[in-house]
Amino acid sequence: MRLSLTLSTYIGRQFVLAFAAALLVIAGVILLFDVIELIRRAAGRGELGLATLMTMALLKLPQMVHMILPFAVMIGAMLSFWRLTRTHELVVARAAGISAWEFLAPVVVVSVLVGIFEVTAVNPLGAAMYARFQRMQDELLLNKSGAFDLSEIGLWLREGDESRQVVVHAEDVRQEGLALHLKEVHIFLFDGPDRFARRLSAVSGTLENGTFALNDVWQMEGGKPSQHLDKVSLPTELTLERVQDNFAAPEAMSFWQLPAFISFFEKAGFAATKHRMHFQALLASPLLYASMVLIAALFSLRPNMRAGGLLIRVGGGVGAGFAIYLFSKVIFAFGLSSTLPQILAAWSPALVALLIGVSGLFYLEDG
Repeated sequence: MRLSLTLSTYIGRQFVLAFAAALLVIAGVILLFDVIELIRRAAGRGELGLATLMTMALLKLPQMVHMILPFAVMIGAMLSFWRLTRTHELVVARAAGISAWEFLAPVVVVSVLVGIFEVTAVNPLGAAMYARFQRMQDELLLNKSGAFDLSEIGLWLREGDESRQVVVHAEDVRQEGLALHLKEVHIFLFDGPDRFARRLSAVSGTLENGTFALNDVWQMEGGKPSQHLDKVSLPTELTLERVQDNFAAPEAMSFWQLPAFISFFEKAGFAATKHRMHFQALLASPLLYASMVLIAALFSLRPNMRAGGLLIRVGGGVGAGFAIYLFSKVIFAFGLSSTLPQILAAWSPALVALLIGVSGLFYLEDG
């Protein structure tokens, strides 16, 4: 392809302007509906002012923007292509021997760069803001006093590797500051994955500064009588932050934190399926955005805009976007249930959209 720097810069700038306008409009609509929903949920809570609810909506906005970004890319690409076609600029370019692939290349490159920037720079900030939103929602709207939502069987944690395993169970958990206070604590220590070594049962304990501090402890070991100890300190790799992360939604963790989190918790025996799927979906985001540009080109690169059918093309583009979104949700559910491999489930929407866009453009361009 004979890529002209001047032409590529011009087309890329047109796409950036259209994409920014589409993103601002969609984000504004989402912010408006989020504020209305928060006002509805806070009805009867006079202490929650509009400023607090607006703050919560703004904290949630980056995560919502990530969800609608593929649609913003597609709409921005369609708007820029329609404008260039209506002003006959693409017609002149085609008459000069420039193929569709040549004037699509700068838009695809810009969309990939947008995806990389969003994943590596915007996502960490958005994850921190979404985590703050969840804490405010728990405290102000759901009346949850603690950082944990435990089931009826209490809190279960596990850490270790092939040579050593530690399983921790607590009937009740309460967070105070940077310490985690536990009641009715039972710690099972294993030499290797399945060879029981000893058990510690304590009336209470705390997790602080990388140490389990247990009080009123009974120590039980095979072949030995039970021993009562007033206090026992047990070093651990678990921290308050890691315990909180175990209960955190994947969206509340940044792109850079997810690999270490997945490695630690899978090594400790936890299932990090949602977090692994979310991480793979983030990796696939730039490819998905590029694919949405190709899908947009199928419905907007018609040389003669006066030939009619504009409404059909608009509906077709919007319908294709929602079809890809629905397909991604179904495949994501298959990945979470382990029906499909997680990597395949996370990358399938982007790959399917890419194949559809490429094959359609091959047909339109080369017959």
